[in-house]
Amino acid sequence: MHLSPRTAAFFSALALAGGLSGCAGPGPAQPAAGMSDALLNRLSWGAGGTTLAQAARQDLPAYLQAQLHPQGPALPAEAQAQIDAMSISKIPLQELVLEMEQRRKAADALADDEQKKAARQAYQQEMNRLAREAASRHLLRALYSRHQVQEQMSWFWLNHFSVFQGKGNLRAMVGDYEEQALRPHALGKFRTLLGAVVSHPAMLRYLDNEQNAAGRLNENFARELMELHTLGVDGGYGQRDVQELARVLTGVGINAGPGTPGMKRDLQGFYVRKGMFEFNPARHDFGAKTLLGRPIQAQGLAELNEALDRLASHPATALFISRKLAQFWLSDEPPPALVRRMAQAFEANGGDIAATLALLFNSAEFAQAGPGKFKDPMRYAVSAVRLAYAQKPVLNMGPMLNWLNRMGEPLYGRLTPDGYPLNGTAWSSPGQMSTRFEIAKAIGSGSAGLFRSEGAPPQEKASVPQLAQTPFYISMAKTLSPATQQALAQANSAQEWNAFLLSSPEFMSR
Repeated sequence: MHLSPRTAAFFSALALAGGLSGCAGPGPAQPAAGMSDALLNRLSWGAGGTTLAQAARQDLPAYLQAQLHPQGPALPAEAQAQIDAMSISKIPLQELVLEMEQRRKAADALADDEQKKAARQAYQQEMNRLAREAASRHLLRALYSRHQVQEQMSWFWLNHFSVFQGKGNLRAMVGDYEEQALRPHALGKFRTLLGAVVSHPAMLRYLDNEQNAAGRLNENFARELMELHTLGVDGGYGQRDVQELARVLTGVGINAGPGTPGMKRDLQGFYVRKGMFEFNPARHDFGAKTLLGRPIQAQGLAELNEALDRLASHPATALFISRKLAQFWLSDEPPPALVRRMAQAFEANGGDIAATLALLFNSAEFAQAGPGKFKDPMRYAVSAVRLAYAQKPVLNMGPMLNWLNRMGEPLYGRLTPDGYPLNGTAWSSPGQMSTRFEIAKAIGSGSAGLFRSEGAPPQEKASVPQLAQTPFYISMAKTLSPATQQALAQANSAQEWNAFLLSSPEFMSR
């Protein structure tokens, strides 16, 4: 599809102006009990036809109940079959990690330089394939799951408890980390989620806790556990608390092999092994500790459980988590009064994530908020494909993964443990807008390569999506600004019209 330089420049400027202003259009407020398309759009990764059809059969309370407490199959059979065929779905984590470690050692042991180079390259390619499988599985669920709130919360926690796949052998672990530590607890109790994260080898390796031992403290995990995962930077703790929590975490690590370490007989009763997780009492500091002004007695791994109980139930954690949830779901600067009410619900319900979200979703602030939160790259890419191809499972996630890379938000790709920014202004630079416009052209023309199996020719000729006929656009059309209407009217083809819509300030926001 060819766009004249004048038209492309005009629409890029229009999209950038909308992104920087953080406002997508007038957007009338919706009553709390209503089931508007705009509300459904905000409760999902993007209101495709499937979402609208599902919601049309329910009122808001029933829809929220089904989303916050999901039951039954989530995916259509075609999408589930793709997931079931993946290596990460069929091979347990420990077996997968051992297999990859053996391949790495075998490659390093080769004497011939050319053979060693080829074997190492094959090892890296396989590691990349495993990580790609995990990311593809995540996107398939985001695109087609009926449990849209659960899928968004899975991404939220993946970002909150962020790990970087490029470290060590984490590419073989990120799929299991998401599948076992995060998704099952995405709408459950925060304390349970926290415990699953703290005991997963991906997090322990990423934040170096397997190097943390009595007499050789490594404070990395302890610091991020308090600053990024629970209390927040202003949570009322000090450096001494970080050191004490690091002492609690001594001996908590990973064992991928079949054997157990040697230790004195009086320590053997403290040894714990669950899969690859290991608590080695020979590496643990059994001295008395004080955390957040209260003592923790020497009791091995039970010290960690006591510390996590204390962190998860702390008022600062309730406030920190509630604000991040409100920022993700509602606005870059959520109303402080709403955040306080969410924190009260979090505490009153024992850290129940679904109960905290229920208060948010049923609040007047959520009902009355018009469109305006600028989409981050993940939401932009997924919402665009959901609108264009809600009924047609993608066969090749390569284009979407490439788009996320180009926009700066690849899954498992954040170098630092703080996760990607949740504020929309972080994603509204001119370069970002230019990239989004190119993505909009690819999706809008039907030639994005999403339905071409990797390494094979297209199974069918890509058809141009008819976005103007989608129920969501028909509803959205009422909120379009005169400038957007003018830009759409200038389109010379359906492909160009699609690109304009997907590049509009209204579509860039939610």
